[in-house]
Amino acid sequence: MGPLDDVQVVDFSVMISGPLAAMMLADQGADVVKVENPGFGDIMRLLGSSKNGMTGIFANNNRGKRSLVVDLKSNDGRDVVRRLLQNADVVIQNFRPGAMDRLGLGYADVREINPDVIYTSISGYGSTGPNSGRRVYDNVIQAASGLASIQADPATGEPAMFRTLLCDKATAYTAAQAITAALFARATGKAGGQHIELAMIDAAIAFMWPDSGMDAVLLDDDVARQPTIASNYAVTRLSDGFASAAAVTDDEFTALCATYGRPDIAQDARFADTPSRMANINEMVATIAAAAAECTLAEFVERSQQHDVPASRINSLDDLPVDPQVVNNEVFVESDHPLAGRIREPRPAARLDGTPQQIARPAPGHGEHSDEIAAELGFDAADLRSRGVIA
Repeated sequence: MGPLDDVQVVDFSVMISGPLAAMMLADQGADVVKVENPGFGDIMRLLGSSKNGMTGIFANNNRGKRSLVVDLKSNDGRDVVRRLLQNADVVIQNFRPGAMDRLGLGYADVREINPDVIYTSISGYGSTGPNSGRRVYDNVIQAASGLASIQADPATGEPAMFRTLLCDKATAYTAAQAITAALFARATGKAGGQHIELAMIDAAIAFMWPDSGMDAVLLDDDVARQPTIASNYAVTRLSDGFASAAAVTDDEFTALCATYGRPDIAQDARFADTPSRMANINEMVATIAAAAAECTLAEFVERSQQHDVPASRINSLDDLPVDPQVVNNEVFVESDHPLAGRIREPRPAARLDGTPQQIARPAPGHGEHSDEIAAELGFDAADLRSRGVIA
């Protein structure tokens, strides 16, 4: 039994931010019904590598759900969904503000059907303000939130994008945590149903700020300014590969020099302690880079472990399934998907020993469970299908 066993979730969302949040709830035991439009449904069903109509990105964000394809533009279709909502604990939608209201499925409408519902509205900029109605994607919020600016090339100052859907995923994790907090508040009598409003830009800034804002958080004129921790992040270029290492303390710096086969560097008066290294940082960086360029990847891996240096080779996606630590942690699960064939996906990251998370079922085909769900709600599924209400 998962921690959210018996929780009923209706997921109207598309793309990543909402679907990933709903998938995490499914991994925790919730019964998640993904409501999709006729035609192709969630556009993630069309993007990227696919087999038999199942894309990798859809499978990665929608496992554990059941798919109900229903025509929300028809009165009969909305009647089906309203009945579904009567027993829902959670609703998730990520359309632009006002879109669900126009369908008669906004928070005020759903609250009349089910006053105890936790209704989650995800949008790019929020429900009010000058940008509230604007269309967004992850890269747009990376730009608007400042995330692209902190990726700027130190040499040129040119901003850069994270090559992962960082804002979508940060929003999804924020949404899932807020939903479980609201469910806890309801279960303990602190609140009934409530409306969770979550803007991607808010989630992105909140995600970025704890470390990237370590200088910007201090507003007085007499602050002793220092670079942020991550501003010094750089890939270590070895003679035949790439790695990453960190040396914060004097002992770690000494160990790093030994890893590169140059223990003498740590004895140089310019680099002997942290204040000296900071005073001679340009020379230190150049000296360490030259030493790294003479070290092979195999030497680096062996010596960094020997000298207890915080370090790792840079793994590719292909490296991960065979990385000894990843294998030890049993991160990946392989299974046979009824459409996509053999697939590999990461298990839910957190391990709960009393109420374990698990991958309950594969990502659904479009409308795979329409008849099943309609029948559960007391409808004649064959009649609804014949009239195009469900598909």
